[in-house]
Amino acid sequence: MSSDPQLAARTAALELLDAALSRRAGLDEALAGPAMSRLPPRDRAFARAVAMAALRRLGPIDKALSAKLNRPPPPAVLNILRLGAAQAFWLDVPEFAAVATSVELAASRKGTRAFKGLVNAVLRGLLRDGPPADDPAALAPPWLYARWRAAYGEAGAQAVATLIAQEPATDLTLKSSEEAEGIAETLDAQVLPGGSLRTSRRGDLAEWPGYAEGAWWVQDASAAIPARLLAAQPGETALDLCAAPGGKTLQLAAAGAQVTAVDRSAPRLKRLSANLARTGLSAETVVADAATWGEGRTFDAVLLDAPCTATGTFRRHPDVLWAARPGEVASLAAVQASLLAAAAERVKPGGRLVYCVCSLEPEEGEAQIERFLAARPDFSLAPASPGEGGAPEASLKPDGTLRILPHHLPGGCDGFYVARMVRQAALPVSGGAR
Repeated sequence: MSSDPQLAARTAALELLDAALSRRAGLDEALAGPAMSRLPPRDRAFARAVAMAALRRLGPIDKALSAKLNRPPPPAVLNILRLGAAQAFWLDVPEFAAVATSVELAASRKGTRAFKGLVNAVLRGLLRDGPPADDPAALAPPWLYARWRAAYGEAGAQAVATLIAQEPATDLTLKSSEEAEGIAETLDAQVLPGGSLRTSRRGDLAEWPGYAEGAWWVQDASAAIPARLLAAQPGETALDLCAAPGGKTLQLAAAGAQVTAVDRSAPRLKRLSANLARTGLSAETVVADAATWGEGRTFDAVLLDAPCTATGTFRRHPDVLWAARPGEVASLAAVQASLLAAAAERVKPGGRLVYCVCSLEPEEGEAQIERFLAARPDFSLAPASPGEGGAPEASLKPDGTLRILPHHLPGGCDGFYVARMVRQAALPVSGGAR
C-alpha cells in the first residue's frame, strides 16, 4: 500500500472499477475489501466517489476515449484513463491534478508503467475537448438501451437513461408512520407518497438521528411499494421469499404480521437479523433455497422479490448495467418462473401473493405473470388502485400491475415490476345424504 494518500485513494478507486467491470457484485465485494478498509474515512469516500463517477458516465467517457486511441489499451490502463476523466470533468479535482495523479497511478504499477506517456497525452487531449455530453443513448450499454427503446419507446428510453448520470438521494422507510413529520424535520427530508422519506443528507448513516433507535431503515421508495401492496395485517402469517437484505421483511414485521423470511445466503440473513434487532422487530429467519424449501406451511400473504438482472437499480448501482449480459435475461427468467411456482404453493386459499423484480426487462416482469396466470387458473390479479402504496400513477398498467420506471417519481426511483394476485378460496365441501 502506498504511503502517498492521494495515490493510495486512487489505487483503491482503480480496484473498485476493475472489480465492478469484471464480475457481478464485484463492486460490493471491493468496497468491503482491504484496499478500502485501510484508508481513512475521507480517502475512502473519495475513492468511492471517483469510481462511481466513472461508472455513471462510462459510456460517454469511452466514446470520448475511443476518438483518442488508435487501439484499445490493456484494461487496467483504460480504467486509469476512465478514472482520470471522471476526476477532471465531474469531481472537484483540478485538471492538472487529475492528469498528474493518473500518470503517477500508471507509473506505480508494473503492468501499466509503460503506458504513463499515453495516459498523459490522452487525458490532456480530453481536457482540450472539454467534458463529453450526457447523451442518454450513450449512458447505457447499447444492447440495454435498445431493449428499453423497444419496451418503452425512444422518449421512455431517454428518460430512463438520463438518470444514470445523476447521484440519487437517500430514501428511508419508517418503522412507524406516526413519526414521519418529526423524523423528516430532523433529517431535512421530504415525505414521499406512501410514507417514505427522501433526504440529501450525506455521511455515516449510523450517526443519523433515529438510526440507533431503529426508527428507520434505508430502502428505495420503489422497493417499499411491494410490501405495502401485500397489505399484511396484524396477526396474519406472512412469508418473504428471497428476503435479504430485508427491507420488506422489516415492513411486514412492522405491520404486525408473523413473518418468516427465507433466503439462501446465510451472511445476508445475518445482516437482516441485525436490522431486526436494531429496529426491535421480530421475524423467523430460514436459510434455504426458496424454490426447494422443504417445509409445507402455507401463509396468508406471500411476497417474492425474485433474483433478477437488477437493471432497475442503476441509480445506486450503476455497475449492474455494465456487469449484465444479454444471456442473463433468459437464464434468470427461468429461475424466476421456478420461484414463482414454488411461492404459489405457499399461499393459503384466499391468500395473497405479490411478485416483484427490480428489473426493467419485460421478460422478468410482465411475461412472467402472463405465463404464470395461464398455468394457474386458481390465481387472479388483484389490481392496484391509482397511487396505492405510494406508487406513481404513471406506473399503473391497465391490468392493475405496476411497471415503475425510474423517471416516474420526481428525483428518480428504482425501476420495478410489481403484480399482486389472490388465490381462489377453497370451495366448501358439500354435505348431505346421497
